[in-house]
Amino acid sequence: MKKSIVVTIMAMVVLLVAGQVGAAEFKATMKMGSTQPSDHPYMVGAQKFSDLIKQRTNGRIVINLYPSSQLGKGEREMVESMKQGIIELVVSSTGPLGGFSPSINILDIPYLFRDSAHVDAVLDGPIGKQLLQDMDKHGIVGMAFWENGFRHLTNSKVAVKTAAQGKGLKIRTMENKVHLLAWKTAGLNPTPMAWGELYPALQQGVIDGQENPVAVFYSAKFWEVQKYFSLTYHVYSPAPFMMSKKKFQAMPKADQELFMKTALEVAAFQRKLNRDDEEKKLKEMAAKGLTVIRDVDRASFAKAMEPGYAEWNKDFGKEKIAAIVNTKAPAAKAPAKAAPKKK
Repeated sequence: MKKSIVVTIMAMVVLLVAGQVGAAEFKATMKMGSTQPSDHPYMVGAQKFSDLIKQRTNGRIVINLYPSSQLGKGEREMVESMKQGIIELVVSSTGPLGGFSPSINILDIPYLFRDSAHVDAVLDGPIGKQLLQDMDKHGIVGMAFWENGFRHLTNSKVAVKTAAQGKGLKIRTMENKVHLLAWKTAGLNPTPMAWGELYPALQQGVIDGQENPVAVFYSAKFWEVQKYFSLTYHVYSPAPFMMSKKKFQAMPKADQELFMKTALEVAAFQRKLNRDDEEKKLKEMAAKGLTVIRDVDRASFAKAMEPGYAEWNKDFGKEKIAAIVNTKAPAAKAPAKAAPKKK
């Protein structure tokens, strides 16, 4: 009996040492891509992830960053390359990702999230974890949810405060059936268009406007070709940080765990960075001549898009949508009281 216990312990030690040696011997240079430029919060987060991985592996794993669509014309193309193992890492919006892992598009339903605290409670809880796990069967390892932020409507024709004022506007959207249905239901004319075509289309008046978070609008310098920025908060746009399953499985388990842990750590940093910078960017763009419309009647947009729920309930499940809506954010902690001074 004692002999068998000793043998078992020795075997466990051998496996542990072998795992550590495997991680120590593993070396790799990886590629990480995004459509966004290097100053966008996507890439600031990616740089932090790259730095931490290099530091924590003592330089065994190096991640080179490729912003501004250097590894593909758009997010869909980059996700496809990642699945094939051509690119190791990608941070993307959920729009094109739905073509690979359909369940993710539940997050694109308009007016699903109340605020950032609600977002964090959903994405960091069981619902978010399941959505990341769903990617696994599609050749993708979903490591964490970073963020793009709440999306807003912009255009060059009219200061939109209500859904009725936006009717008839031709706006660019992602190729995302949830977004398309929402805008059609609200009476606008959504037009799917590749990211690289958007700026010249706005500049030439081929379309009237677009919808994106503050950081994307700012990084793309859309204030040069748009007049009005309406704070509609119509959709929250997370940014899944993903890895090729082929490449992930080729790493030792210790490095797999390190990647997952670091991706979650950077998620908190990246979301905070994005949120803290939004107001500063809005004020900077307003100083350049952009009209920022703050008193938007969001209830009118929510009501105008509400008929779409008949389709979304069928596609994603009424219970799953309700689970997101009913998720409660943890109560904010009261500031700690200072200890009484000793007399």
